[in-house]
Amino acid sequence: MLTDNDMQHLRRCVELATEALKAGDEPFGSVLVDSEGAVLNEDRNRVNTVDATYHPEIAVARWAAKNMTSEERAKAVVYTSGEHCAMCSAAHGLAGLGRIVYVSSSKQFGEWMKEMGVESPLPINTLTIQEVAPNVPVEGPIDGLDDEVKELQRRAQQKS
Repeated sequence: MLTDNDMQHLRRCVELATEALKAGDEPFGSVLVDSEGAVLNEDRNRVNTVDATYHPEIAVARWAAKNMTSEERAKAVVYTSGEHCAMCSAAHGLAGLGRIVYVSSSKQFGEWMKEMGVESPLPINTLTIQEVAPNVPVEGPIDGLDDEVKELQRRAQQKS
């Protein structure tokens, strides 16, 4: 069951995804929160303005690895607008981060891209977080907010 605090962080992820889209990047955003609910780090996608590997999920995992103890990382939560890709799931698992809560799933993303006529949006296989990092607790997708992410993805495809 998601709390009001969870929803606040997820809404921030959607705001960050919107910022990314406005800046010319793909619409994804992530927030790292400690065990007390304090925001420690947040970022947005920067695959066009920095490089193809600059996903916000991996950025917050890198930040956590450098700035948090292993115990703090294990109790932390990563909120994100979209389910982690394989690269980001691996970074999350290797950094020893805790729970992931995502707005929209990789499966939804793939379905949306097909609806929009986009054949293969990623040059890699799509795997769920559990397939890459099986011990990470995961929650998502989130009804209602996923529609907002779908709209951001639609707008991103219109810009392409």
